[in-house]
Amino acid sequence: MLEWMLMPLRRYADFSGRSRRKEYWMFLLGVVIVAVVLGFIEGILGINGMVGGVYGPLTVIFLLLLIIPGIAVQVRRFHDQDKSGWFVLLGLIPFVGGLIVLVFMCLEGTKGPNRFGPDPKDPAGAEVFS
Repeated sequence: MLEWMLMPLRRYADFSGRSRRKEYWMFLLGVVIVAVVLGFIEGILGINGMVGGVYGPLTVIFLLLLIIPGIAVQVRRFHDQDKSGWFVLLGLIPFVGGLIVLVFMCLEGTKGPNRFGPDPKDPAGAEVFS
C-alpha cells in the first residue's frame, strides 16, 4: 500500500507513460493523511490558520511540494485512458471542472497497450515505469 502512495514521488516530474487508478487514489489518500497529521501538529503548536486563515505553514509547504507530482500522476491517468494530458486543464473550468476530472480519474484505463505505453495492469508483467 505504501509503495503505491510513494510511486508518484519516485516519478516526480514524469509526464509520460500510464498510471493505474490505484496509483492515483493511493497517492491522493497519502496526501490527505499527511495533510491531516500536519494540521493536527500545527493545531498543537498553535500555528494553524496562519496562511490564508485555513492552513498552517507546514501544510502549505507540503502541498506546494506535491503540485508537480500531483499533476504528473493525473496526466498519466489521462494517458491510461488514451487521452491527452492536456485534459488536466478541465479542472480549471469553474464549478464543474473538478467534477469532470473526478469522473475521469474514476474511469478504467484502456486495456492493452495504447499510444502512451503498455497497460500497467497487464498480467504479462508490463513495466510500470516505461
